[in-house]
Amino acid sequence: MLLDDELPGLTYLRMLCQQIPGVEVVKAFNDPMKLLEESKELDFDVCILDIEMPGFNGLEIAQLLHNKPVIFTTAYKEYAAEAFDLDAIDYIRKPIQKERLEKALQKAADKLQPQLAPSQFVQLNTSQGKALLYFNQLLLITTSDMDKRDKLALLDNGQTILLKNISFTQLLQLLPPDQFCRINKKEILAVKAVGFFSHDEITTNIPGPEGKPLQLVLGEIYRTGFLQHTHAR
Repeated sequence: MLLDDELPGLTYLRMLCQQIPGVEVVKAFNDPMKLLEESKELDFDVCILDIEMPGFNGLEIAQLLHNKPVIFTTAYKEYAAEAFDLDAIDYIRKPIQKERLEKALQKAADKLQPQLAPSQFVQLNTSQGKALLYFNQLLLITTSDMDKRDKLALLDNGQTILLKNISFTQLLQLLPPDQFCRINKKEILAVKAVGFFSHDEITTNIPGPEGKPLQLVLGEIYRTGFLQHTHAR
């Protein structure tokens, strides 16, 4: 949930959040009173608050959110001590950089993790808009031939989904590490899709050309990680 009384700043913050995989903006407010009125009915994990606002400031709002994790944003450095006295997740100076915001949100996720049930899906940007990708349906992710920034996700029903502008590094941060592993520079494979493997090749249980099992290359630098996954099965 976002709060900034200046609309340009709020719009920019929302845009940054939408560019970070796994982050969903439940609602954005430019009025502290409206946030307080609606927050009781909204399901959110963390609130990103501007500090300098007319009426209620962000520090006061944080105290009224009943221990919900908060990240403060401000153009002024003199509030830092007060922010951390409130046990804030982080304190970001404006202008906000995407990498700095991503780091703060990761801190929030790390703190929340013990409180959250394991997620069964992830929300990602696709060629047709936002979509929920369920881990138990996902078999293989490959680099798109059209644009290497995009990835193709193969599901167990044979459907493919084009994931827009996301790296393998970002995907591996979102996928359950015990269920998926990278096997070469261009592919992430679900452990459950492994049939047989040799030193440099994996025979999957995914139907390939002419109905034969799909065979994939096991890259040398990814072999150790793959073997750790298969040993844990």
